[in-house]
Amino acid sequence: MNTALITQVAAFLWQEADMLDHGEYPQWLESWTTDGLYIVPINPDETDFENTLNYACDNAAMRAKRVARLGSGESISTSPVPRTIRSVSRFRVLADDGEVVTVRCAQNLREFRKDVQKHYSADVTFELVRTAGSFLIRRKIIRLINSTDTLQGIGYIL
Repeated sequence: MNTALITQVAAFLWQEADMLDHGEYPQWLESWTTDGLYIVPINPDETDFENTLNYACDNAAMRAKRVARLGSGESISTSPVPRTIRSVSRFRVLADDGEVVTVRCAQNLREFRKDVQKHYSADVTFELVRTAGSFLIRRKIIRLINSTDTLQGIGYIL
């Protein structure tokens, strides 16, 4: 086990979670490759994302539009703005070819909005492209453990 790599990956993913919890969406957009995909499949076992229905399958343009909607105040799902806290843990490197690191982790997200608290748990798989001393996200797949009966409307990025 490469503990130095796990430490570097964990620090990067903790930073991503913190950016999302604090609404730092422009910085979050900068942490992606231009060809990156943000994917939230309806079926957590799905692997053919381009040919199936997903909650999200966002390329760079769609991520930018999602961020613009979140910041506009015009989306009903963002009024009032939900407060979130996410915990990311259980990091496991699945592959490392020297350029791209594929890692799977657990994410637990708590949302508080309109005096109601919700909880979402997911297995998240990242493809991270090495850059000078850090990473960029090429793919983020959020597999909610109860996606078919839980996800209704969200006003943030999972």
